[in-house]
Amino acid sequence: MSDPIPFLAPRLVGERFKGHAVPLEVLKDLAALDEIIKVTAKWKFLLAHPDRKRVPRGFTEEISLRVIDIEPGSAIPKIMLFALGGQLFSPHQTYFEDARDSVLSAIEAAAHGGTITEHLPESILPHFDPLGRSLREDEAIEFRPSDAEHPARLDKTVRRKLLLASSQTQEYTDEVVLRGTIPAADQERRTFELQLINGQKIPGPMEAYHWETLLEAFNGFRDNVRVSISGIAQFSRANKLQRIETIEEINFLEANDVLARIDELRTLKDGWLDGKGRAPASEGLDWFAHEFSLRYPQALSLPYVYPTGEGGLQLEWSHAPYETSLEIDLATRAAEWHSVHLERGKEFSENLNLGEATGWETLAAKLKEQGAQQA
Repeated sequence: MSDPIPFLAPRLVGERFKGHAVPLEVLKDLAALDEIIKVTAKWKFLLAHPDRKRVPRGFTEEISLRVIDIEPGSAIPKIMLFALGGQLFSPHQTYFEDARDSVLSAIEAAAHGGTITEHLPESILPHFDPLGRSLREDEAIEFRPSDAEHPARLDKTVRRKLLLASSQTQEYTDEVVLRGTIPAADQERRTFELQLINGQKIPGPMEAYHWETLLEAFNGFRDNVRVSISGIAQFSRANKLQRIETIEEINFLEANDVLARIDELRTLKDGWLDGKGRAPASEGLDWFAHEFSLRYPQALSLPYVYPTGEGGLQLEWSHAPYETSLEIDLATRAAEWHSVHLERGKEFSENLNLGEATGWETLAAKLKEQGAQQA
């Protein structure tokens, strides 16, 4: 095996990557990059040799891409190129390096409204489907982090643009967390339906290791037993959820699960309160769901969530001897904390800024002080 050659050092940007750690599910995304580079290198070779219909035997086997280190700076996997079989240099190495450059140029074009197919043909773009699939809304991969003007930044939006730039792409996949009930299960065909809180029914596979959980949820359908399903789902070009492809995790939800309640509030329309009442804005609900998932400690009891007539949210906790509420303005992220000690008749009030981490920390501290831990 030859000495490795520096190939890529992408920077992973987001809360999960602080401390120079890379979650295993993100490594799957980087593994997809290997396939994209190989397919593109084959295309480059055939462009350079129009008289050939196939690449030479062993073209992709003689070169390997490997992560050898995680460097500081958020998290930066150091990807090296190895020539295998004792070669000091692969005669096909330049095609892999040209492939890398074209892939990064296509990502950069997608990020800035350029023409993606100037850099890659449509036939290669569907191979981007696994790349970046595990990224969350506030995360990205910068493939050229040292180039401030052209970092080739891949996020969920850019990934979708790359996929849909190909007319061959009629659907694409994405990681999802879906909540709802199980109204149907077919044991013979090994399929089930998940009914989302908005009423939409999504088919999925009954895989062996989730069989008992799905059947238990199905049997509890009339009692409104809800589950949360994490996995990979298929979407149409129009971004419509079509079916669940694989399930990674399934959990039963508590009756007052906050994220399920947020899904319910998304169905509200203006006038929901006796002809009055503004519906909470979708962007505000997205923000709250993300921040609550990220910052609300699991050790604390869950609040009940209600809409306010002004388009905000009111959270309520009842843990003797306290009755506590938090009214949130989704537009400004400002919140008003109010708590009553029922035995002493004493009231407490404070304004919190949930647009900052310190606001959530103060909220958690107050609840902990009042004994609002999970039973």
